[in-house]
Formats: sequence, structure tokens, C-alpha cells
Amino acid sequence: MLVTGWLLGDIRADGLSAGEIRRLSDLAAYREAVADVIAELAGPRGDCPKKAAAERILTRRLSEPEFAMILSATPAGEEAAVRRVLREVRSYQPSARSSARNLAAMIRIALLAQIDVLWWGHLSPYQSDADVCGSADLLDLDGLRRDGMLLFHYRRQANTLVARAARAAERRAAPGRAPQTAGLRFAYARPELIVLLNQIAVDFSDLAPPGTPPLWVTSLVRSVTHQHHLRDLGYAALFPSAHCVGFAADIEMNWFRQFDADQALQRVLLERQHAGELNVIDEGQAWHICVQPGAGRALRLVPGHRSGG
Repeated sequence: MLVTGWLLGDIRADGLSAGEIRRLSDLAAYREAVADVIAELAGPRGDCPKKAAAERILTRRLSEPEFAMILSATPAGEEAAVRRVLREVRSYQPSARSSARNLAAMIRIALLAQIDVLWWGHLSPYQSDADVCGSADLLDLDGLRRDGMLLFHYRRQANTLVARAARAAERRAAPGRAPQTAGLRFAYARPELIVLLNQIAVDFSDLAPPGTPPLWVTSLVRSVTHQHHLRDLGYAALFPSAHCVGFAADIEMNWFRQFDADQALQRVLLERQHAGELNVIDEGQAWHICVQPGAGRALRLVPGHRSGG
């Protein structure tokens, strides 16, 4: 057991600095430009674009100032960022497993994910599963949960035949009891992300209708090896990914509709994004979030279990 302290944020009582306001404004302009280019890709009838047409539109639009000011600031530069997005266009294949239901959705996810790259693309990712499990930068969620320090829910992947059979039986007997998700492969997370998820859980609990279950996290840290595996299975698993450096999470959204709480959760996440704490990507069943460097609201001392300790 270690005591780990960190400053989760530099949002001061006297408000944001001029530089912070400008950065938030640049990100807001970038997100608006993403929405605009997706509308252009869809066309007046909302059709899904062909790959060649999508590539032509993106090649023309991504040099515009609203895109260039963000993409040029990513660690590998603007040209590399554009190549990453175009790679997703060329390699896109529809899949029932993918959060990108069509090519336009894939492009939107890929463009918004460049904000994650802007923030965390300079970090070396966890290449292997062993790197994740041995990292001193990650905390063990199972230990924190036993100590009553987590305000959100998650479940581990079912890794044995007995566990998978029990999970399947649960889905048949009570299909709405838990989200339809495989669960966490690695129950580890960065301390900053854990604090922010706890804060989101509190905000959500305050805003959601009575009886709504706690916030549910469906994915956290991943190794590059596992990210490749997910991509091979047809998921929208991008490279580079903030999941592979431990600063991203996926939060269940659709399941909360049965409690009339999905709009409350969306509001909480988008308000945090507006405040400069998160990048949020609507991926359908689950929403992806990435914590911004230095984002948050308080200095916290958190006793936690290190993944590599």
C-alpha cells in the first residue's frame, strides 16, 4: 500500500489564464470544424460517403486553420496527423463490433482522437500486457475497490469457460442488469484518471434520476498488443491511442437509457469537456473520454495499490 499524491489540475479560484482560454477556444473551434466536415461528408441526404470522395474532401479541408492549428501541434506534426486520419479512411471496413457504424463516424472518431494525441502522443505506450501489469505509473483498481475508494463500477473480463458461462447465464436471466460489455482486460488506471472518474461519478449521481446505478466504466488502459488485437477483431481501435498510455477510459452510455439517465451523463461529460478537463468522443454504446494534462479541480492524497508493486 502506497500513498500517492498528485495535483489534478491547475484551474485556479481566480479563473483561467488568457493562455488557457485561448487553448480552450482553439479546441472548441477544432470540434466545430470536425462537425462541419462530417456534415459535408454526409451531404444533403445524409448519405455515407465513398472512400475516394471522403479522402478528397479531407485532403482539401484539413489544411484549414481550424484543423491546422491543432494537427500541427501534435508530436509528429500536421502531415503525420493527416496521414493517420486518411489511413483510417482507406482501411475502414464495416463491422458489427465497431463503434464506427459507417465511414463518416470513423472519420469523426479519428479526427477527435487527434486531441488525445495532441495531449499524450509524446508518451511511450505500454507495448505488451506485461508492461501494463508491471507499470509503476498505474494503480490497481481491484485493491482500491476493496478499500471502498472507487465511486464507479466496472467488471473484469470473464477469462475462463466457467466465468463465461456464468456471464452468459446472467445475461439471459437478467438482460438489463449490467451493460453488454466484455469487461476490463486490465483493471489498472492512472491516478489522475481515477480521481476524475470519481468526480464524474459524483456529478452523475447528483444529476441522474433516483435509483440510477453508479457510473460504469467499460475500458481503461490497454497494451499496444491488445489494441492491435481489438483492431483485428473489427473494433475502432486507433493508433496512437490514449488508452495505451493510461489516460483514456470508455464509459457506458446506452445502458443508462433504461433509467432515463443517459442525458444526465452526457451533460456531465460535455460540461467537463467545456471546462477543459476532458476530450469526449461519442462512440455510441460507450463514450470515450481522455483526461487533459493538468485538468481537474483539487489536490488529492489517494492511498492506492500500484500495478507493479
